[in-house]
Formats: sequence, structure tokens, C-alpha cells
Amino acid sequence: PGSPAPRPVPGCPLAPPGRKTPTPGRILPAPLPRPSPRRGGRRPGLHGNAGPAPGAARRPLRHHAATPSPWLQRTPSERGRSGDGGGPGRAGWGHGGACPVSRRMYRKEKSIQLKSSSAALYNNLSVLRLPGRQLACFSAVHGPSVNVVSAATDGLGFSHRQLQAKEGGMAVSTSVLTQAAWCVLPSRVLLVLTSQKGIQMYESDGSIMVYWHALDVTEHPPGQAVFARGIAAAGGHFICVGTSSGLVLVFDIPPKGTNITVSEILEQHRDAITDIAAEQGQAPDGAGDLVTADDAGALCVWSTGEEFTLLSKIPAFGCTCSSVKLWNGVVAAGYGNGQIRLYEAATGLLRAEVNAHARWIYALDLAPETGKLLSGAEDSFVHVWKLSRNPDTDNVEIEHCHGECVTDTQVCGARFCDPEGNSFAVTGYDLNEIFRYGRV
Repeated sequence: PGSPAPRPVPGCPLAPPGRKTPTPGRILPAPLPRPSPRRGGRRPGLHGNAGPAPGAARRPLRHHAATPSPWLQRTPSERGRSGDGGGPGRAGWGHGGACPVSRRMYRKEKSIQLKSSSAALYNNLSVLRLPGRQLACFSAVHGPSVNVVSAATDGLGFSHRQLQAKEGGMAVSTSVLTQAAWCVLPSRVLLVLTSQKGIQMYESDGSIMVYWHALDVTEHPPGQAVFARGIAAAGGHFICVGTSSGLVLVFDIPPKGTNITVSEILEQHRDAITDIAAEQGQAPDGAGDLVTADDAGALCVWSTGEEFTLLSKIPAFGCTCSSVKLWNGVVAAGYGNGQIRLYEAATGLLRAEVNAHARWIYALDLAPETGKLLSGAEDSFVHVWKLSRNPDTDNVEIEHCHGECVTDTQVCGARFCDPEGNSFAVTGYDLNEIFRYGRV
């Protein structure tokens, strides 16, 4: 009583009174308990803080730190700030003090405006970097349409296009889109859209629809929602798309033209597919080059070819896997409890587990040339991690590199804009712009 409340510092989590402040570089948000209803029925905010009662003093917003994960290492810059070379420095980490100022890896750049806001969908952002041109394309879904924006890397020029969901031919549909993603194949690039009715494939600029596949409603139990979700290019000339019945459709894509066919249907999942990812690095022998995830949290690792072969199946543990990536034989999976888990693709063995976010993870992305991992979640944070293998023990290691708070935004899409991970883009629910960040 009588002591002043600590002042919050933007982007700096503060420990609650009575709790020991964690070591720099080991700050991990813990899942917040669901707030109990208050009088007046005030709606909880994004961070789980209910609004103050009338006449009550406003308390600063605080992020509660979780127990440090043994898999999370401090970055070299954070180790350099330590007073003894291994422990935390003293300055600024007492209760009510400011966080130590660290050198930021990324800074905010000019944002990109959208014609309409982004929907709260998994992985609701796709980025296509056009080789040889200072131009990048971005897409985000809103209801029955997708916003496609071409933007110069300097942020000075923009070109907008909106594509509507269609059913066969050119008839405009009122069905809701669930995802949009560019699939880069050696011979061509296609923009793939999934919806409640089926799957649409366009030329990369969205000018011509080259293929339409209607979903078979009879494959779904009565009363179950019907939709397609999860898109990935694989095996050189295949595009894989998941469905709400747990099937994965494998499309054979010709070098040009519209003669696209369903070559295979993968049937290992029993729940709706949430995401599909192909190998982005160099897969070890026998590790597989495609991973699929479903709403129950189960993962399947496949070897692609003229016939797809199931190599390993990672069982669910009671939490949805919303996003998944595959790099150098390592499966990185993001879950609804805020965790990121790393598995060996060949064996399904769990190698690392990080309490990365305080709320549901909506997006993961990988920079294939550096092994950087990008994560975005409902807690308004995006984090950049570094994946690697220990050359002596062959263990998979993950190191935190950067954290960014996108204020008052439920992040639903996050993507690197280049293979090295030197820049990334973020969007969020009900947000009509895309934020861009570049290396300092």
C-alpha cells in the first residue's frame, strides 16, 4: 500500500508482484486462465484482461512470464549483457524497473493496405517473392473473397486485386474461403484457393482460373461442416489439399494447360486437415518430404512420388495442431495451447518443446536457407526462432532470436518474405493492413 505501481514498458513483460523475474532471453508467456465474468458483462480483451469496473483505477497491462523452458537458449547478444557471462545483468530487472535494452533484429517498415480486413483463419497470409524483380505478392482471405496485393520492396508502389469464390465455370459463389496460398512448382506457379464448396486454381496473378474441383458432400457425416483447408506443393509436380473429412487430395499438375487430375487420395487422418507442408531444406535419407496435420493434433509424414508412402504417424495429445512446417528432417508444429513442438520426421520422436505463446498459435513459417522459424498467435506476439542441429550430439536445438508485439491484434497470418528470413509480414483478425518488418 502506498507504493507506486510499476510502469509497463511497450513489448516488455513484467512479472507479477511476489514472483521472481525470469532470466533475460527465457521469457515465455504462460497460458492465461479464462477470466471469470464481471458485473456488467464486460468482454475480456485480447490479453485476457477484463475491463475495469466503473470508477475503479486502471491497472497496467502485464504479461505473465512462464517457467523457463530447458530447450530455450539465450541469444549471444543477451549473454553479452550478463554481468557474469552466464547470469542475468542487474540493471533494469528489479520489480518496477525497465527491461534491459537489447539490439533488435527487425524493425517495422511501411505497411500494406488491404481492400478488406483479414478473417480469423489459420495461416491466413501467403507471400510470393518474384525472382529477379523487386516485387512481392501478398494474399489474405476475407469471407468469400481474397485480397491480392503486389507491392514493391521499397513500399512505394501497390497493385490490388480481389478474387471471389466461384463454383465451376465463372459463377460467383457465396461460399466462404478458408485459405489462399501460392504453390511454386519447377514449371509453373499457381494460386490455390480453398472454400466450403471446393478448390480453385488460378495462374499466379489471379487472372485466369485453370481448374475447379468440387468437394463431395457424401464423404462427410451428416451435420458436419464441409470445406477444404491445407495447401502445399510437393514432389515437383503435385499440389496437395486437405479436406474437412480428413482426406488429402493429391493433384497432378502439368507444366502448362488445364489438364489437372486427382492422382491419389491419402486417407490416414480421421479429423479435418488443418495444414500441409513440404520439405523446405534437405531431407535426410528416409525422413520423408511431406507432413500433414489435423484438428485433433495428429501428424503424418509422407514420402512423395508416383505413389505417396506413409513413413511415420505422430499421435495427437489432446490439442489441435494449427500449423506445421518441415525442414531438414525436422517437423515444427504449432498448437492451440501455445506450444511449438519439434519432432524427428523419420521416427516421430519428440526432440524439443517450447511454451512459445500465451494463446492459440495461428501461423508458422520457415526460412529454408537459415532455419529461422516464425510463429504468430492470438496473444498479439510474433516470434523468430532459430532451428539447428548440434554437430556433436545430433540433437535438435531451438534458440529465440526476436519478439515483436503487434498491439491489439489477434495475429492470424505470419510469413517470411525471403528465403534467408531477413524480412517478414504479419496480419491479424479484422485488420485491413499487412505489417512488414525488415532486418535492422
